[in-house]
Amino acid sequence: MQNATWLEQVREPIIDPAQKICDPHHHLWDHPGSRYLLDELLADLRSGHNVVSTVFVECASMYSADAPEALRPVGETEFVNGVAAMTASGAYGDVRACAGIVGFADLTLGAAVAPVLDAHLARSPRFRGIRHASGWDPDPRVRNSHTNPPARLLADATFRKGFAELAPRGLSFDAWLYHPQISELTELARAFPDTTIVFDHFGGPLGIGPYEGRREEIHAQWQRDVAELARCPNVVAKLGGIVMPVNGFGFHQRATPATSDEIVSATGRYYRHAIDCFGVERCMFESNFPVDRQSVSYHVLWNAFKKLVADASDAERQWLFHDTAARVYRLA
Repeated sequence: MQNATWLEQVREPIIDPAQKICDPHHHLWDHPGSRYLLDELLADLRSGHNVVSTVFVECASMYSADAPEALRPVGETEFVNGVAAMTASGAYGDVRACAGIVGFADLTLGAAVAPVLDAHLARSPRFRGIRHASGWDPDPRVRNSHTNPPARLLADATFRKGFAELAPRGLSFDAWLYHPQISELTELARAFPDTTIVFDHFGGPLGIGPYEGRREEIHAQWQRDVAELARCPNVVAKLGGIVMPVNGFGFHQRATPATSDEIVSATGRYYRHAIDCFGVERCMFESNFPVDRQSVSYHVLWNAFKKLVADASDAERQWLFHDTAARVYRLA
């Protein structure tokens, strides 16, 4: 990876190396100057923590070039299922990478998205859900999600017709949005109580552009919005993905990468509030790699997670590090 030498400046002893982990959020891609495929993933998974399984989340990679437009994302599922089969063979050790797959289907197709969902399911027995990112902001300094969503996508009537196709197939929905949109997700969760919704990356608390220098004000509103969202029993929370450049902490711009103590100091209150609101059985730690790799190495990030819940019971840590993810994504 491009920043490997930079990350190597910070090495830490592994905390509680026996703790079983399911990492429920990572990507795989091969972009010019940025490659993160099985070799790179395994290097991170083997950096000291006991990661036994992972969940792949869509990133618009390896789409089928020859398929009709709506079906092109099925190519990503086909590709990732092949990677999963490689590690399921045992040839790469005990880890089962991509044991669950979250792909993309354009829910703005409405009910016409049904054959796309069925095609994903037909390509892989590991397919578990959809992420249709809805991150949108009126300020051009905040880059909108890769799906190029409009404002208030989650309230769109046609989108919701597509969303209604998930629950009958047992599929979950990963929600990636920005903090001003959390109330929109709450509305969606209340409208579809039978659909499991995974709240990604704390709802994207922004710290750049018009949000720079407003962290305390934003955090106060974020706390209220998250507490209200947590009242929806069909919503679970992924804890991570908060040291991206968009979050405004600036770790990626430093001469040396962050230590686990620095991650805890800067972001710990987000984790503690989410756990207080959702409870451990509805929370799961996530790496969001390689995106968060811009700021911190894999072993340091998981050390930070372990420090955050050092006072938790063994059972509580088991939920946070493994069991919630395994339950939500139905992993063996």
